[in-house]
Amino acid sequence: MSSPKRTSARPSSAGILAYRRVRHGLEVLLVHPRGPYWRNKDDGAWSIPKGEIGISEDPEQTARREFAEELGPAASIGHLQALGEIRQRGGKRVSAFCGETDFDTSSLSSNIFEIEWPPKSGRLRPLPEVDRAEWFELEAARTKILAGQIELIDRLEKKVT
Repeated sequence: MSSPKRTSARPSSAGILAYRRVRHGLEVLLVHPRGPYWRNKDDGAWSIPKGEIGISEDPEQTARREFAEELGPAASIGHLQALGEIRQRGGKRVSAFCGETDFDTSSLSSNIFEIEWPPKSGRLRPLPEVDRAEWFELEAARTKILAGQIELIDRLEKKVT
């Protein structure tokens, strides 16, 4: 029996596009996912810190939780502004926010998840959810970020410049 399709108009994930102002404009903070699938991927593989919305959570609460989980206890962010919702390839809906911070990427301390690796081996391997976090100028970020999230950079640029 197949599982029921999600019919709710509610986004399934929420995240934060963090930014900082630098002499030459804006930079955005993106994270690179850890795991065998992403190991050799760079352009088009980065993302905003984001995750699944819990049953009793609102999108901003989820976005803040995921920001802290993926970046670590040194990550803080103040006031958030809504960037709206996007639909990624595959249909996942993401509610996004933006906020200003100056996170030091050398303090990255991502949460751990387990993955069966090699596939069908029965062995679980613990890995950090994120292996890198970096600041990118907007044009470079448009190359690095997942195609479905490019629109968030465009929205941020209109909102804060």
